[in-house]
Amino acid sequence: MKTSRWWQQCSVISFLLAVWLPAWIMAQTTPPIQSTTSPKPQNDRLQFRLVGYPRKHNEGRIEIFYKGEWGTICDDDFSLSNANVLCRQLGFVSATGWTHSAKYGKGLGKIWLDNVQCNGGEKSIELCKSRGWGNSDCTHDEDAGVVCKDERLPGFVHSNIIDMDENKVEKVRLRPVVPTKKMPVTEGVVEIKYRNGWVQICDVGWTSKNTRVICGMLGFPDEKKGGMPVVVSCVPGPHTVRLKGGAKLGEGRVEVLRNNEWGTVCDDRWTLLSASVVCRELGFGSAKEALTGARMGQGMGPIHMNEVLCLGTEKSMWNCGFKNITSEDCQHVEDAAVRCNTPYMALENSIRLTGGRTRYEGRVEVLSTEANGTRSWGLICGGAWGTKEAMVACRQLGLGYANHGLQETWYWDSSNVTEMVMSGVKCTGNEMSLSHCQHHRTVSCQKTAAKFSAGVICSETASDLVPNAPLVQQSVYIEDRPLHMLYCAAEENCLSKSAASANWPYGHRRLLRFSSQIHNIGRADFRPKAGRHSWVWHACHGHYHSMDIFTHYDLLSSNGTKVAEGHKASFCLEDTECHEGISKRYECANFGEQGITVGCWDLYRHDIDCQWIDITDIKPGNYILQIVINPNFEVAESDFTNNAMKCNCKYDGHRIWLHNCHMGEKLYLYICYGKLTWVYKGSLLLTWVYKVILLLTWVYKGSLLLTY
Repeated sequence: MKTSRWWQQCSVISFLLAVWLPAWIMAQTTPPIQSTTSPKPQNDRLQFRLVGYPRKHNEGRIEIFYKGEWGTICDDDFSLSNANVLCRQLGFVSATGWTHSAKYGKGLGKIWLDNVQCNGGEKSIELCKSRGWGNSDCTHDEDAGVVCKDERLPGFVHSNIIDMDENKVEKVRLRPVVPTKKMPVTEGVVEIKYRNGWVQICDVGWTSKNTRVICGMLGFPDEKKGGMPVVVSCVPGPHTVRLKGGAKLGEGRVEVLRNNEWGTVCDDRWTLLSASVVCRELGFGSAKEALTGARMGQGMGPIHMNEVLCLGTEKSMWNCGFKNITSEDCQHVEDAAVRCNTPYMALENSIRLTGGRTRYEGRVEVLSTEANGTRSWGLICGGAWGTKEAMVACRQLGLGYANHGLQETWYWDSSNVTEMVMSGVKCTGNEMSLSHCQHHRTVSCQKTAAKFSAGVICSETASDLVPNAPLVQQSVYIEDRPLHMLYCAAEENCLSKSAASANWPYGHRRLLRFSSQIHNIGRADFRPKAGRHSWVWHACHGHYHSMDIFTHYDLLSSNGTKVAEGHKASFCLEDTECHEGISKRYECANFGEQGITVGCWDLYRHDIDCQWIDITDIKPGNYILQIVINPNFEVAESDFTNNAMKCNCKYDGHRIWLHNCHMGEKLYLYICYGKLTWVYKGSLLLTWVYKVILLLTWVYKGSLLLTY
């Protein structure tokens, strides 16, 4: 009996060993691939970068920043599906290939992922199957790389993208030898950021080249010759290059002037050295970042330069090596941009926001100096406050672009500051500080209660509307339209003044008709300022107006005098069509939301009401057709200079011809401290105005005297 029971127990043990032992041995020799994803802590945000050499901006060794450390991905089981997921996380539409065996060089540190297996549709690499974070049997000889399609995802916000190490520099500052309140500090002891404090540099072996580097990092283009080592002295900067689309001074898309036409620079081989040449040419210091992939928005017109190769010592980009461009080489999704080091002016110390739900919104308070020398916070009268003033406030605060400029802030009433210290503020939108804007010498505010003070809502991104100039030229024609078909148009003020005295309903009006297509190439959707509750219903046409004026259509004489005009309320802002891969968000049907999505466009056909200029009273001759979008700056954009287009126009009394339709060249009139400043063709002079503001602030301690 005992023998039988013992034998049964042995049989069971033998069976278990036969099943379990081989599985245990396999487990020790071949680590299992996880069948589930590897969750990461919620407070760890993954960041990505492409590095290595040689490479273009859309290819390289893929590295991930996880748990405070950069690491690579092993090429075991790597596939095009993996590359597609990673390229989308890098802001590209898809992948065209991948590389193995450390083609772009061997990485350092951790190998974060191994045996990665994606389906291709995952939103993040962390959702793909793998061994798990940090579990790998690879060496850096097996580092994987990706080749992404050179097309950016429209509206992609690069919060998880980190530029190459060579495009980053550490922080430095000058500590004045003699304490002073004068800004910026141009001379002093060099200190660098180290851990949680500031440390000084030993002067052994210090050279003038070191001083030039330090001055560049501080935002100055040159160093003052002579002086003792380490106690450096910098020289403030005094173009055929400009920056566009940036929210702050010293940043933006790089554009160069060639054959009297502005164009962009392709980001192939774009480096910090080339970016620094641009920054110093503009009077700033060295470059802080060299940005690729249209990070500051897409430009318009030609692309003048490709594969720019600078040593860093050139006086101009045109002294650097570069290749001429063809349409096959580059497109505007590859426009290069820069962030330059600029002198620290401490402008943000004299302005603050209070009462908002986030640091990006609130009631604007400014620091004012009283007659006895004491300084205190005060409010700004909201009476004349608008988008352009809000743009300056957000720039001064370092909070990007303005979403809204608000004239009432009763819902942000959480501060004990109640006195109005500034009124009549009128900005061009390009100033660095509200103190640089025109304003009343003595406060004069009709509504002095704190709830009527100015406020802002800022944003890191903004829309950017651009008209399609060729379409206007292709679609233009003249129509003689009977008056009995124009009652609705007259009600909406779409006819010239003489129509009021016409013999209604007999006769006709002569209309210059054309189609217009308005693209949003910015980084945020274009939305009407007014909420749906305040849109106006127009029964005649059966639609809501979400903006009072969306577009101005003007016919000008050769000397710029307006001879005929039209205006267009936003009958309905909607996504008519979008680029491939982008979904429509806005449509007018059923009282839908209105707007234009990034990467989409709104089409106004030539055959709808008010899509015209009434030229009934115009004599034959040569004219200029001008179209301006968002003319009253009702909605903030990253760049207003590309909102206008012009065409040369010839009218013989029966037919009309448009030719040379082109972007920009709207004539802007700015007023600064009572003096007139003309800015022509977009922004060559506009950039110079920026520089004058900067330099005269240094010289006159905040006073603006813009004289040309």
